[in-house]
Amino acid sequence: MTKPKVLISDKMDPNAAKIFEERGCDVDVITGKTPEELKAMIGQYDGLAIRSSTKVTPEILAAATNLKVIGRAGIGVDNVDIPAASAQGVVVMNTPFGNSITTAEHAVALMFAVARQIPAANERTQKGEWPKNDFMGVELTGKTLGLIGAGNIGSIVASRALGLKMKVVAYDPFLTPERAIEMGVEKADLGTLLEKADFITLHTPLTDETRNILSRERLEQCKKGVRIVNCARGGLVDEAALKDLLDSGHIAGAALDVFAKEPAKEHPLFGTPNFICTPHLGASTTEAQVNVALQVAEQMADYLVNGGVTNALNMPSLSAEEAPKLRPYMALAEKLGSLVSQLAHGNLTEISIERSGAAADLNGKPIEGAVLAGFMRHYSDTVNMVNAPYLAKERGLQVRSVRYEGEGVYSTLLRVTVATSAGPRSVAGTLFADKGARLVEIFGIGIEADLEGHMLYVVNEDAPGFIGRVGSLMGEHGINIGTFHLGRRETGGEAVVLLSVDAPIPAEVIAAAEKLQGVKLVKALNF
Repeated sequence: MTKPKVLISDKMDPNAAKIFEERGCDVDVITGKTPEELKAMIGQYDGLAIRSSTKVTPEILAAATNLKVIGRAGIGVDNVDIPAASAQGVVVMNTPFGNSITTAEHAVALMFAVARQIPAANERTQKGEWPKNDFMGVELTGKTLGLIGAGNIGSIVASRALGLKMKVVAYDPFLTPERAIEMGVEKADLGTLLEKADFITLHTPLTDETRNILSRERLEQCKKGVRIVNCARGGLVDEAALKDLLDSGHIAGAALDVFAKEPAKEHPLFGTPNFICTPHLGASTTEAQVNVALQVAEQMADYLVNGGVTNALNMPSLSAEEAPKLRPYMALAEKLGSLVSQLAHGNLTEISIERSGAAADLNGKPIEGAVLAGFMRHYSDTVNMVNAPYLAKERGLQVRSVRYEGEGVYSTLLRVTVATSAGPRSVAGTLFADKGARLVEIFGIGIEADLEGHMLYVVNEDAPGFIGRVGSLMGEHGINIGTFHLGRRETGGEAVVLLSVDAPIPAEVIAAAEKLQGVKLVKALNF
C-alpha cells in the first residue's frame, strides 16, 4: 500500500515531520516557495501542513489534484480558501487548542501593560528620565472585564481575571446560562457589556457577523475610561474610531496584537498616547509553537492513515476510535444515497436520513455526509464527504436527520427518503453480523440484496413466468447474472427484480427489457 505523502511548506517544529513518518506517511519539508513554485509541486501530495505564510488559494487548490487534507498549525485559517477547498473535497483542519493558554496569557499581559502604561514608562526610564509622576495607572482588582467571546481562549482569560479578583461580564451568542454559571461570569448582551466594562477583551473569530463588532457607534457606547485589548483577529475593532476616541480621552487605553491589515508596518494608531501594540505575538511562545506543530501532524496523519477527523472546519469530526465502527455504516449510507439518487425522478428538494436501533447511538454527521456523497455522485464525479453537503446546498436540497432509539425488525437500520413530485420514496438497509451491508427495502417493498457493481432494477406485475423471461433475455445477450433478488408488495401486485451482472448493461438490453410483458420500469444501476 502506497504511503500518503505530505508537504510541510512553512517553518514548523522538526518533531512534526517525525510524527508523520512514525505514523505511516512520507513527508517533505520544503519551505519558502513562491505561489507558482508551490502550484507546480502540490499535485503530488495528499496532505499540506502550513502555518500562516503559505496562502492556499483557488489556483493552488486547482493544481492539488491528489490533495485530501490541509492542516493549519494554529487557529486562524484566513490564508486558506475554505469554500474552494470544500468544493474540491479537501478537509481543512486547524489546532484551536494548542496555543489557547499562550494567547490568553498574552491578553492578560496586555491588560496589565495598558493599565500601568508599562511600555511608555519603560522607554522613558531607559532614556535616562525618571518620570514617576507622569504615570498614574489603575488596578485590575475590583474592575469589570467585558469578555466578547467566551469560547476556549475567552474562558481561560475569564478564569485568570477571576483569579485577579475582577468581575467578568461575557457576551457570546453561544454561551448558555449553565456554562456562564460554571465559568463564574455574568452572561449579558453586548450593549450591557459595553456599559459595564472597565476593560474589554475580544476572543472571537472574524466573520461577517463579528467584523467591526466594536464599531465607532459601539466604542462611543462604552463607559468613559474603558481600556480595550484585542489578541483575537484584526478587523474586530474599527481602528480609525479607536484612534479618534483615544485622542479624545473617551477610551483610556488600548492594546492590539492584531490589525485589519498585516504586517502593519505603518498605521495611524502608531505613536498615539496610551496605545500599545505587538506584532501578532498571541501564539508566539516556545510551548505553543511545539504544541500546534505536533497536533497538526497527529491530526493529519490520523486522517490520512486511519480516517479519523479532528478539528476539521468543513467536515464533522470522526475520531480514530469511531472510524472502524462507523466505516461499514458509512459504506451502507453511501450506497443507499446512490440508490435513491439513481431511482428517484424529478427535481428532488428534500432528503431525510433516519437511524434506528444500534445506528441511532452512532455519530450521525459522518453517516449523513456519506449519504449525501452517494446521492450527489449522480450529479458530480468528484464528490466526496467533504464537498457533498456544499453541492447539496447549491442544488437547494434540504437535509433532515432523524434518530429513533427503539429497535424494529432489524437491530440496526438506515433509511433514506427523498421527496418527489409523486410523493416520498425511501430505501432502507442494515448491517448483518459479518458487517455486510444489505438493502432490505426499496420504495416500500421488502427485498434483501447486496448493492455492488452493475445491477438491473425492474418493477413489474407479479405473475408466473416473469423471472424466466428476464433470465432468458440476459442469456440471449450474453450477460452473466451474479445474484437475483425478488420482492413484492402482495401476491399479484407490484414486484421488484434486482439482479447483479458482471458487466455494464447495454442500452439495447434495457430497451428490450422494457418491452417484456408486465414490465413497468427498468433501470440500470451502478455502485
